[in-house]
Amino acid sequence: MLLGVLRPAMSDSAIRALGYVAASLTTLSFFPQALKVLRSGDTRGISLRMYALFTLGIALWAAYGVLKGDGPVIAANLITLVPAGFVLRRRFGQWRSERPKH
Repeated sequence: MLLGVLRPAMSDSAIRALGYVAASLTTLSFFPQALKVLRSGDTRGISLRMYALFTLGIALWAAYGVLKGDGPVIAANLITLVPAGFVLRRRFGQWRSERPKH
């Protein structure tokens, strides 16, 4: 209902700007976690499965954005993939080092 009211009142450029603002905020939210991991090296509090699924989801959203030609979706997800991939790589490395050696 609300979207039906807002859509006619907003221009395409305003909608695209809204998308870029939303993409910027969600993308920026991942950098503090990546910086914390970079500084401390500690990823034990991060679920490997959750972060692997999350990172795969980001990659798929980026692919979707490319296929649809949606700039905000492409930009947000490709940029977010950098810190998410960094954290996932660190978490995977820490998980491997914590596993019992046989």
